[in-house]
Amino acid sequence: MDKLLSAHEKLVHSEGLQVVSHTQREDEDWILHTLMIKNVDVPFKFKRQKKYQSLKGAKVNMTYYPASEVIAGFTIEYMKVVRIKRY
Repeated sequence: MDKLLSAHEKLVHSEGLQVVSHTQREDEDWILHTLMIKNVDVPFKFKRQKKYQSLKGAKVNMTYYPASEVIAGFTIEYMKVVRIKRY
């Protein structure tokens, strides 16, 4: 993990985050997962090829970086998840 964090300066690693909400929806051939974390106002997003069991209420460790996208003319900030692990 330390090697990955030192190679990418914008990458952040957090441990013990509690998932408040977890949605899964199809996005072409992928499943788009969106997580809301307790005491954080920004959504965390990642894509996988399969659906997972719900992470709602689970504690997770995540590695992510800030990103943004334009939706209906508004710039929306979110965190793009690179690695997630339930514990």
